[in-house]
Amino acid sequence: METKSYFLSLLSNTEPDAVAVIKGNDMYPDINGVVKFYVLPESGILIATEVSDLPDAGDEDTPTFFAFHIHETGNCSGNFEQTGLHYNPDQVPHPEHAGDLPPLLSNDGYAWTVFYDSFLTLPMILNRSVVIHQNPDDFTTQPSGNAGEKIACGVILKNTEAMSVQPYNDDEN
Repeated sequence: METKSYFLSLLSNTEPDAVAVIKGNDMYPDINGVVKFYVLPESGILIATEVSDLPDAGDEDTPTFFAFHIHETGNCSGNFEQTGLHYNPDQVPHPEHAGDLPPLLSNDGYAWTVFYDSFLTLPMILNRSVVIHQNPDDFTTQPSGNAGEKIACGVILKNTEAMSVQPYNDDEN
């Protein structure tokens, strides 16, 4: 089976192995979304992200980049002060941390992305957090890419039938 056909089939027909439900901080309470993690049979994880109500960077017609990382701990309490640093088991410099993910590109406050990570495994990421930062990652500044404030967070939990994530519906409120 072709890899791209396999990925599309996985996203369309399979429940994710883990899920993080994204919520905004006190300053951005409307941010919401979901990150789904699909374990691949040979190695790695397919990560699908959908987030809504991200803030515009001064001009609503200009797409905005946001840094997106896996952090050390799965504690999104308060304004996410307890998430720790980027997940970095090999103690390498930024942007080579295991938790350094591709940035999110928001159009009118909405971001959707899917990517493959060949390094991560489910045991490595469970009970950690995914964090969206206010600024784009500069991929240089140590230790975190000058990404700024943590504006949204979700804890990565193993998916079970009881936690099955429903598609986002903007009309529900």
